[in-house]
Amino acid sequence: MPDPILRPAVEDDLIAILDIYNHAVLNTTAIWNSAPVDLADRQAWFLGRQQANFPILVATIEGCCVGFATFGAFRPHEGFRLTVEHSVYVAAHAQRQGLGSLLLTALEREAQAVGKHVMVACIEAQNSASIELHKKHGFRQSGALSSCLIV
Repeated sequence: MPDPILRPAVEDDLIAILDIYNHAVLNTTAIWNSAPVDLADRQAWFLGRQQANFPILVATIEGCCVGFATFGAFRPHEGFRLTVEHSVYVAAHAQRQGLGSLLLTALEREAQAVGKHVMVACIEAQNSASIELHKKHGFRQSGALSSCLIV
Protein backbone atom coordinates (compact mmCIF):
# COMPACT_ATOMS: atom_id res chain seq x y z
CA MET A 1 0.00 0.00 0.00
CA PRO A 2 1.36 3.43 -0.88
CA ASP A 3 1.85 5.77 2.06
CA PRO A 4 -1.37 7.48 3.10
CA ILE A 5 -1.61 11.24 3.40
CA LEU A 6 -3.61 12.75 6.23
CA ARG A 7 -5.04 16.23 5.76
CA PRO A 8 -8.04 18.38 6.62
CA ALA A 9 -11.10 17.46 4.58
CA VAL A 10 -12.26 19.73 1.78
CA GLU A 11 -15.65 19.87 0.12
CA ASP A 12 -14.37 17.73 -2.78
CA ASP A 13 -13.95 14.86 -0.28
CA LEU A 14 -17.66 14.73 0.52
CA ILE A 15 -18.61 12.17 -2.14
CA ALA A 16 -16.05 9.72 -0.75
CA ILE A 17 -17.06 10.55 2.84
CA LEU A 18 -20.69 9.98 1.86
CA ASP A 19 -19.83 6.58 0.34
CA ILE A 20 -17.83 5.51 3.42
CA TYR A 21 -20.57 6.74 5.76
CA ASN A 22 -23.43 5.08 3.88
CA HIS A 23 -21.54 1.80 3.58
CA ALA A 24 -21.18 1.80 7.37
CA VAL A 25 -24.89 2.62 7.81
CA LEU A 26 -25.96 -0.23 5.54
CA ASN A 27 -23.42 -2.89 6.50
CA THR A 28 -22.28 -2.31 10.09
CA THR A 29 -23.46 -1.25 13.51
CA ALA A 30 -20.86 1.51 13.64
CA ILE A 31 -23.26 4.37 12.93
CA TRP A 32 -26.33 5.03 15.05
CA ASN A 33 -28.50 5.77 12.01
CA SER A 34 -30.49 3.18 10.11
CA ALA A 35 -30.92 4.92 6.75
CA PRO A 36 -28.35 6.20 4.26
CA VAL A 37 -27.99 9.95 3.85
CA ASP A 38 -27.64 12.10 0.74
CA LEU A 39 -24.99 14.57 -0.33
CA ALA A 40 -26.99 17.52 1.02
CA ASP A 41 -26.86 15.91 4.48
CA ARG A 42 -23.06 15.56 4.33
CA GLN A 43 -22.71 19.12 3.02
CA ALA A 44 -24.73 20.42 5.99
CA TRP A 45 -22.67 18.24 8.35
CA PHE A 46 -19.43 19.56 6.82
CA LEU A 47 -20.57 23.18 7.11
CA GLY A 48 -21.68 22.63 10.70
CA ARG A 49 -18.31 21.17 11.64
CA GLN A 50 -16.51 24.08 9.97
CA GLN A 51 -18.67 26.67 11.72
CA ALA A 52 -18.05 25.02 15.10
CA ASN A 53 -14.29 24.75 14.40
CA PHE A 54 -14.37 20.96 14.69
CA PRO A 55 -11.85 19.11 12.54
CA ILE A 56 -12.62 16.65 9.79
CA LEU A 57 -9.50 14.77 8.76
CA VAL A 58 -9.20 12.48 5.77
CA ALA A 59 -6.76 9.76 4.85
CA THR A 60 -5.97 9.62 1.16
CA ILE A 61 -4.08 7.06 -0.88
CA GLU A 62 -2.98 8.12 -4.33
CA GLY A 63 -5.36 11.07 -4.11
CA CYS A 64 -8.44 9.05 -3.12
CA CYS A 65 -10.13 9.57 0.22
CA VAL A 66 -10.23 6.19 2.01
CA GLY A 67 -11.11 7.28 5.54
CA PHE A 68 -12.17 10.16 7.72
CA ALA A 69 -12.22 11.16 11.36
CA THR A 70 -13.86 13.99 13.26
CA PHE A 71 -15.00 15.09 16.66
CA GLY A 72 -17.75 17.30 17.99
CA ALA A 73 -19.34 18.36 21.23
CA PHE A 74 -20.14 15.49 23.56
CA ARG A 75 -22.91 17.22 25.53
CA PRO A 76 -24.16 20.83 25.47
CA HIS A 77 -23.55 21.37 29.19
CA GLU A 78 -20.71 23.56 30.49
CA GLY A 79 -19.26 20.67 32.50
CA PHE A 80 -18.49 18.81 29.25
CA ARG A 81 -16.74 21.71 27.48
CA LEU A 82 -13.41 19.84 27.52
CA THR A 83 -14.95 16.59 26.26
CA VAL A 84 -15.57 15.62 22.64
CA GLU A 85 -17.18 12.62 20.99
CA HIS A 86 -15.25 11.34 18.02
CA SER A 87 -15.73 9.10 15.00
CA VAL A 88 -13.26 7.26 12.77
CA TYR A 89 -14.37 5.53 9.56
CA VAL A 90 -12.31 3.71 6.93
CA ALA A 91 -13.54 2.48 3.55
CA ALA A 92 -14.19 -1.27 3.57
CA HIS A 93 -11.46 -2.00 1.01
CA ALA A 94 -8.86 -0.08 3.07
CA GLN A 95 -9.57 -1.53 6.52
CA ARG A 96 -7.02 -3.46 8.60
CA GLN A 97 -4.11 -1.49 7.12
CA GLY A 98 -3.48 0.92 9.99
CA LEU A 99 -5.49 3.84 8.62
CA GLY A 100 -7.88 3.95 11.57
CA SER A 101 -4.94 4.19 13.93
CA LEU A 102 -3.32 6.96 11.88
CA LEU A 103 -6.57 8.92 11.81
CA LEU A 104 -7.21 8.45 15.54
CA THR A 105 -3.67 9.55 16.43
CA ALA A 106 -4.05 12.69 14.32
CA LEU A 107 -7.48 13.39 15.83
CA GLU A 108 -6.06 13.02 19.35
CA ARG A 109 -3.44 15.64 18.46
CA GLU A 110 -6.14 17.96 17.12
CA ALA A 111 -8.11 17.61 20.36
CA GLN A 112 -5.05 18.32 22.50
CA ALA A 113 -4.17 21.35 20.38
CA VAL A 114 -7.53 22.96 21.17
CA GLY A 115 -7.45 22.10 24.87
CA LYS A 116 -9.77 19.10 24.92
CA HIS A 117 -9.01 16.63 27.69
CA VAL A 118 -11.43 13.77 27.09
CA MET A 119 -12.38 11.99 23.88
CA VAL A 120 -15.42 9.71 24.00
CA ALA A 121 -16.21 6.95 21.53
CA CYS A 122 -19.68 5.43 21.60
CA ILE A 123 -19.00 1.98 20.15
CA GLU A 124 -21.58 -0.75 19.64
CA ALA A 125 -20.59 -3.86 21.61
CA GLN A 126 -20.18 -6.09 18.51
CA ASN A 127 -17.81 -3.67 16.76
CA SER A 128 -14.67 -5.52 17.81
CA ALA A 129 -12.39 -3.74 15.32
CA SER A 130 -13.24 -0.33 16.75
CA ILE A 131 -13.03 -1.58 20.32
CA GLU A 132 -9.54 -3.02 19.67
CA LEU A 133 -8.43 0.16 17.88
CA HIS A 134 -9.44 2.27 20.85
CA LYS A 135 -7.86 -0.11 23.38
CA LYS A 136 -4.62 0.14 21.40
CA HIS A 137 -4.80 3.91 21.88
CA GLY A 138 -5.34 3.67 25.62
CA PHE A 139 -9.11 4.08 25.70
CA ARG A 140 -11.04 2.01 28.21
CA GLN A 141 -14.67 1.14 28.57
CA SER A 142 -16.32 3.35 31.14
CA GLY A 143 -19.96 2.48 30.63
CA ALA A 144 -22.45 0.47 28.67
CA LEU A 145 -25.96 1.12 27.42
CA SER A 146 -27.52 -2.29 27.73
CA SER A 147 -31.05 -1.30 26.76
CA CYS A 148 -33.04 1.77 26.00
CA LEU A 149 -36.63 2.58 26.82
CA ILE A 150 -38.56 4.76 24.44
CA VAL A 151 -41.76 6.23 25.88
